[in-house]
Amino acid sequence: MTPPRRLFVQSLAAASGALALGPAATAATPASRRPPIYAKRLQAGDTVGLISPANATYEREPLQIAIELLQALGFKVKLGAHVQARHGKFGGTDAQRAADVNAMFADDAVAGIFCMTGGSGCARIVDKLDYQLIAAKPKFFGGFSDLTCLINAIQAQTGLITFHCPMAASEWNTFSLESFRATVMQGITPLMRNPAGGRGDNLVQTQDRIETVRGGRARGRLLGGNLAVLSALTGSAYLPDFKGAVLFLEEINEYIYRVDRMLSTLRLAGAFNGLAGVVIGKFTKCEPGDGNFGSLTLDEVFDDYFKDLGVPVFRGAMIGHIKLKHTVAVGAEAEIDADAGTIQLLRPAVQ
Repeated sequence: MTPPRRLFVQSLAAASGALALGPAATAATPASRRPPIYAKRLQAGDTVGLISPANATYEREPLQIAIELLQALGFKVKLGAHVQARHGKFGGTDAQRAADVNAMFADDAVAGIFCMTGGSGCARIVDKLDYQLIAAKPKFFGGFSDLTCLINAIQAQTGLITFHCPMAASEWNTFSLESFRATVMQGITPLMRNPAGGRGDNLVQTQDRIETVRGGRARGRLLGGNLAVLSALTGSAYLPDFKGAVLFLEEINEYIYRVDRMLSTLRLAGAFNGLAGVVIGKFTKCEPGDGNFGSLTLDEVFDDYFKDLGVPVFRGAMIGHIKLKHTVAVGAEAEIDADAGTIQLLRPAVQ
């Protein structure tokens, strides 16, 4: 039996620890499925915030181009207080970057929030966001690459539908722009499919092909993003609950053995248990690497992890570090057709 004095000391220590965590940390609860919250669709004339929650922007011109791009989309632009800050490679200290995210959600004049670029650093601030504020004042928030951390954490902690989409410094070509406008600004449910063509002088399509790993249709919430960033959330309260979800993944510049290790991490954490389906996006420049003789191929790695799950799986979707990008609504209900290689939202992702 534990002595009363020890019980008192343990209780006091636990209380002190809770106080030390602060509001953002104590708001974190184990990942669970929360009722969806939908932001209002963005419209021309809206004011949008521009922040740098990951890497710094070192020169003035990229920031100016990003501002002009958002203006070309029809928005007024409000810069985060620390959008031009730098702390090492990051766009400011952890406190500054988190403060910009929280301030933009708190600002009623701001209709949505764009991020300059990815890189790294979002995991350093994920426990410093005010999730109660975000749930109370939902608005568009999107990005990809390292922003996989924040868009999934916000979805897991609040239920807000976030967006895996181009960032302000991304290339906004016709394909990417049309996908973004349809999903975020028009509030419709476009069928996401790869562009036709890419044949050149060939008789068959050779680029942006779809491969069916396991056929069939499946419905579930769309969750995922960059594999390295997602796997790094394992064991935290910021990793979504994947049961019944359609998992989508993409990656760039990782050796195949590292891709294998990251997938192992997610599998061992139970992330693949109860999935409804899987969409494998682009794994750009993911190769064996020098000296890695006898490496598994990506085909073999994906087959090992996904072929025997008993759910529809397809590969090659326009999701990732590529020029032509789908805007994917994270947390939204969708249906995938692994034979056709398509993703269909079942309701608008914005109000």
